Amino acid sequence: MKNNLVKNNMLKEFYIPTYIFVPESPVEKVSQIPSCPVIVFINTKSGGQLGHDLIVTYRKLLNTSQVFDLLEEAPDKVLHKLYGNMERLMRDGDTVAAEIRRRLRLIVAGGDGTAGWLLGVVSDLKLVHPPPVATVPLGTGNNLPYSFGWGKRNPGTDEKSVLSFLQSVRQAKEMKIDSWHIVMKMESPKSSTCDPIAPLDLPHSLHAFHRVPNNPQDKEYSCTFRGGFWNYFSMGMDAQVSYAFHSERKLHPEKFKNQLSNQKTYLKLACTQGWFCASLCHPMSRNIAHLSKVKIMKKSGKWETLEIPQSIRSIVCLNLPSFSGGLNPWGTPSERKQRKRDLVMPPLVDDGLLEIVGFKDAWHGLVLLSPKGHGTRLAQAHRVQFKFHKGATDHAYMRLDGEPWNQPLPKDDGKVLVEISHAGQVKMLATKNCIAKGIHEALAMSTVHPESSSSSDDTDDDDDFAEERKNFGAALSFRYMDDATKE
Repeated sequence: MKNNLVKNNMLKEFYIPTYIFVPESPVEKVSQIPSCPVIVFINTKSGGQLGHDLIVTYRKLLNTSQVFDLLEEAPDKVLHKLYGNMERLMRDGDTVAAEIRRRLRLIVAGGDGTAGWLLGVVSDLKLVHPPPVATVPLGTGNNLPYSFGWGKRNPGTDEKSVLSFLQSVRQAKEMKIDSWHIVMKMESPKSSTCDPIAPLDLPHSLHAFHRVPNNPQDKEYSCTFRGGFWNYFSMGMDAQVSYAFHSERKLHPEKFKNQLSNQKTYLKLACTQGWFCASLCHPMSRNIAHLSKVKIMKKSGKWETLEIPQSIRSIVCLNLPSFSGGLNPWGTPSERKQRKRDLVMPPLVDDGLLEIVGFKDAWHGLVLLSPKGHGTRLAQAHRVQFKFHKGATDHAYMRLDGEPWNQPLPKDDGKVLVEISHAGQVKMLATKNCIAKGIHEALAMSTVHPESSSSSDDTDDDDDFAEERKNFGAALSFRYMDDATKE
C-alpha cells in the first residue's frame, strides 16, 4: 500500500492531463503542476516485441493521451496540435498549460532513425521553447542513446524499469548538439532511365521534392532530397551492409526479435556483401575517390578539395562519438597529429564541425575494438560536398543515422551533388554516463580551439542550397507544397 502511494506520487511529476492534448475536453483541476511533464513516442516495430511491450507499460503508468505509437500518429501532427492547443489555453490564462510547455521533455523509443525523425520535427516546428529529448535504445546500433548515457542495450519493459527511466529523465541535464542539414540535388535529361527513389523507401529524416527549372526551356528536371542528421552520414560499403540488413528485416521480420541475434545477422551480411573481402569485380569494391569528388569548407569559408586515399571504400561524416554500436572512429589523435593537421580537440558535439573518417574494409573497422583504434582521419569541416563523377555507377548506398537507402544515380550526363551544412542545434537530455562532450565541458578541461565556437544559425544565403537549408522537411507544415509525402 505504501509502495503504491509512493509510486503514484512520483508519477504525478510526469503526468499531463487530457485537456492539454484534446481541445474539446473539459479543463481538469490538477492538485499539483508536474515538475517533469513528458510526452512519449514509441516505435512499436523497434526491438522486436519490446516496442509493443514498452508502450503497454507506459500507458499503464501515465495518461494514455501522452503516450503515442509512431506507427499510428506522426510526431509532427501530435506536436503541432499540442502546441496549438497550449497556446490557446495560455491566452485564456491557463497557468498549468504555461508551466507544462516550459517544463516539457520528450521521450522517444526506437532506433537512431526514429530519434532523428523526432529531432527533425522539433527543429522544423521552430518552437520558442523547444523541448529536450531523451532516447530509449530500441534499435540495433543505438548510437544516439549511448552518446548521451542512456545505454546501448535494449531496456527492460516492466514497470520497475520504466519508472527508473522516468526518474533518470527528471534528473538528466540538457545538452545542445549540432544539427546537420543534407541536400541532394539530381539533374538528369528527361529521357534518362534514372528514376528518383520512391518516398516510401527514404529514411524518415529525408524528404523528396521537385523544383521548377529557372529556365522554362531547360530540358532537364531537378529532383531534390533534403533532410537532417545528428550523428552521422555515411556512404559506401558500410551503408551497403546496413541496407542489406534492413532489406532482410523487412522481408523476414520474425527473424529479428532481439538485439543479439540482429547483431549476428549484421556480421554475417558484412561477410556476404564483400565488406571483409571484396572481389575486384564486386560493384561496390570501387573506392570513394572513384565515385565522387569531395570538397570541404572549414569555418574560414573557403571550399577546398579533400584528397581521399584510393583504398577508402567507406566514408563517414560524424558528429557524435559513437558509430556502429558504440565505437568511436575518430579516436584520440596525438598532439603531434593535432598540430600537423590543425585538428580541433577534443571533438565536440556543439562546435559546428564534423569529423570525417574513412575505412578501407571491415578488417580496418575491427581496429576500433582496440583501445586506441581509429579509422583514417581525413578532416574536420563545417560543410562537406560530394560531386559524383559521371557514369561512375548507377547507384550508391548511403545512410543517415542508422537508416540506409540505395540511391539511384544517372549513368548519362546527369549531375548529382550532395551537400552537408550546419543547421543550428537541438537540445538532448544527458545522464551522468554521457560520453559526448560540449563546449562547456571542454572549457572545464582545457582551452577550446578558436574554430570550435559554435553558433545556432548559419547565414550562408548566397548559394544554390540556401533555400533548402531553411528546414529539414520533417514537419508537414514546413514542407513545400509539391513535396512527395509518405503516407
